[in-house]
Amino acid sequence: MALVDSLIEGGWLRTPRIIEAFKKIKRVDFLPEDLKNLAELNEALPIGYGQTISQPSVVAFMIELLSPEKGEKILDVGAGSGWTTALLAEIVGEKGKVIGLEIVPELVEFGKKNVSKYNFIEKGIVEFLEADGSKGYPKEAPFDKILCSASIQGELPQPWKEQIKIEGRIVTPIGSSIWLFAKKSKNKFQTKEYPGFWFVPLITKKTYGRKNF
Repeated sequence: MALVDSLIEGGWLRTPRIIEAFKKIKRVDFLPEDLKNLAELNEALPIGYGQTISQPSVVAFMIELLSPEKGEKILDVGAGSGWTTALLAEIVGEKGKVIGLEIVPELVEFGKKNVSKYNFIEKGIVEFLEADGSKGYPKEAPFDKILCSASIQGELPQPWKEQIKIEGRIVTPIGSSIWLFAKKSKNKFQTKEYPGFWFVPLITKKTYGRKNF
């Protein structure tokens, strides 16, 4: 529990329901076999195919900003290892739903296998799908919250703006900043920027190719 304690002491984790999720959902369960011994490090780690499992303090910061609640429907873009998907599933509970989107087929299998250790897919709380996350997931829209764990370039994707509920929140990296977008009306978002972070770029259908890896 050393990692979670250090995240609490560092002020990254503050909300009881989020702290509980970090205690229950072990990062070690979402790492490749050869990196499991590094699970307690507060560092991003490679999971293959040019992707990473994000630094725990950054994951904590983004989920605190997102402010997920029990019973909500959340879209998790760039779901990769499945760690954030599982954390969100633990928070939203059995009446909630989390859709994890990942474009790399091998990571979809890896993430699904990891999330299944907690029975979230079997219970119908999580769907983990192969898809271009920049398009959102219209079939399950609207969402209460959208989280993206990879950096987008330029503007917030239009599908996300359309698929988030009024009063919903989107948390995503743009370039090297984390942004919070709070939807106030159909076309109005309140925004806040938190600079000074680093993320791998979000792979989209346009940029996807095996040569990336």
